[in-house]
Amino acid sequence: MIRRLLALDGVEAVCHFRDDGVLVEAFGLLDRDDMERMAQFACLYRRVMQANTDQFSLFSGMRGWTPPRGWVLRGDECCLCGVGNLICLVRHHQADMNELLLELQEVAHW
Repeated sequence: MIRRLLALDGVEAVCHFRDDGVLVEAFGLLDRDDMERMAQFACLYRRVMQANTDQFSLFSGMRGWTPPRGWVLRGDECCLCGVGNLICLVRHHQADMNELLLELQEVAHW
């Protein structure tokens, strides 16, 4: 199922992980150890982001911030995009980020 994300331009790796960060399945150009580290990072980052959005929502009194639907960390060459328990490593200069995020959101809900 998640393999179809590799067909999108710029996507180099896709990982599906459990709530505790353990890798379920992974496809792409990275070796298994790198995929496991990427999944663990995504799990931890998602927890931090959830805590921050919960606090922001609580202190601001504004609705609609939680739960977060996804996140993107952008670097010079690559970015990590996460929705739910899926994460993609993407060369953002080659990718259509709008298409990628819509597709990632759809696949994450299967």
